Amino acid sequence: MDPVVIPMLVAALVVVFLVAATVRIVPQARRYNIERFGRYRRTLQPGLNFVLPVADRVNTKLDVREQVYSSDPKPVITEDNLVVNIDTVLYYQITDPRAAAYEVADYLQAIDQLTVTTLRNVIGSMDLEGTLTSREEINARLRAVLDDATGKWGIRVNRVEIKAIDPPNTIKEAMEKQMRAERDKRAAILHAEGERQAKILTAEGTKQKDILEAQGTQQAMILRADGESKAVELVFQAVHRNNADAKVLAYKYLETLPHLAQSDNNTFWVIPGELTEAIRTVTTAFGDQSPGAGLPASAEREDAAAAADVADSDKDSVGAPEIEPNSTLALDAVAAADEAAKQAAAAVSDAKAEAEAAGETRLPGRR
Repeated sequence: MDPVVIPMLVAALVVVFLVAATVRIVPQARRYNIERFGRYRRTLQPGLNFVLPVADRVNTKLDVREQVYSSDPKPVITEDNLVVNIDTVLYYQITDPRAAAYEVADYLQAIDQLTVTTLRNVIGSMDLEGTLTSREEINARLRAVLDDATGKWGIRVNRVEIKAIDPPNTIKEAMEKQMRAERDKRAAILHAEGERQAKILTAEGTKQKDILEAQGTQQAMILRADGESKAVELVFQAVHRNNADAKVLAYKYLETLPHLAQSDNNTFWVIPGELTEAIRTVTTAFGDQSPGAGLPASAEREDAAAAADVADSDKDSVGAPEIEPNSTLALDAVAAADEAAKQAAAAVSDAKAEAEAAGETRLPGRR
């Protein structure tokens, strides 16, 4: 081999080595800390960089993107002396590569320990209920403490989240019972509210029904009363228009008397005082004209006096209009008079029999 070739090869190798040691290519979102003879020199930015071979070397390579760090569950004691295990998730980003490499030995371990101590300080001032319901407050206080402490390390804490809070099993069972009782309570309240609304609606419906029924009954009674009033008025007008005499009125009075005893609940029947006068009038009109036939002397005297009173009243009163014999009203009156005569004769005979029996019972007492 030519002696000149060997030195050229050695020189080429040295040049390649020097070029490789001089050029540093830094990827995007990376930072390289360069030391010259063991002392921090500068931080290489992404792209092509040149350093002194042998004198400069890369100490640390850092990723400046946002990182996620999940810590292991840490036991923390609450204010009411309950031990809970809390998991946290930390979102951080390196803002100063030089400080992150030279201000703290292990920034992840430092952040983890700082998170645990801060959690114990915050949770120690809360009870279990407050711990479970105040996650936003705990996150804000953790972030404020960590951001303040890690600023000098060249790290910015963007967000801190509590991933899980695990109370003891006995507390979990008690909480489940409490939640079940709360659900049963809400169900009972809703059921009671439903029944209350149903009863209110039923009562309102019953009220409306009673009101409508009462209004209907009132209207029916008013209409019935109006009808009866008009009927009585028409009868009254017909009586006055036809100028009915006392005989017809007495007959109608006798027809009405049997209706007084139609009820099954009547235990006694009060005979009005006008009954004798009505019977006497009908008897005089259609029956035996002799007032004392078959009656005792006292009854005859009473009948004679009553007949005299009736005769006097007839003389003083205005005479009733006479009915023409050939008219239809006269024929109807005759037929009605015949029927009334039969009924009046039967009533008079019964009254005479009762009067004779009463007279016979009184005569022995008088003797």
